[in-house]
Amino acid sequence: MDLTFYIAATIALFATIMVVINTNPVHALLYLVLSLLSVATVFFTLGAHFAAALEVIVYAGAIMVLFVFVVMMLNLGAKTEDQERRWLSAPAMVLPAALSAVLLWQLGTQLWPRGYITAAGLQEVTPKMVGIALYGPYLLAVELASMLLLAGLVAAYHLGRHDD
Repeated sequence: MDLTFYIAATIALFATIMVVINTNPVHALLYLVLSLLSVATVFFTLGAHFAAALEVIVYAGAIMVLFVFVVMMLNLGAKTEDQERRWLSAPAMVLPAALSAVLLWQLGTQLWPRGYITAAGLQEVTPKMVGIALYGPYLLAVELASMLLLAGLVAAYHLGRHDD
């Protein structure tokens, strides 16, 4: 379990650094997905299965769809289609695919031999408890975060459109 934690944490650090220093937005998004999946693996190794599932569903799923939508919206035209074909080549996917395979192997070695293991002495968090916590005292923060995401999407559209 310790080895899985350290491998996933190392992959998360590497992928996050690659997100920051990468100038290609498509590659940065691929590394961000890898970073989010490795953070979910870290949560899983710490016994927070529900947090790991939320990390994959909410961040690696829904938020990444929003990011891909914005990148697609800003890259309009035939010139960018050619550029996208070069970016999405097989050599560009080798490193993220290899790191994802390592994470998948680590997760498989943790799940199949032992089954689900809950850390001793920790309280199990149910979806109802998360909903009560989010929409109870933090309702204003959740709504402000959603408005901030919407404002960022509108601003990206207006900054990225071409006036012909």
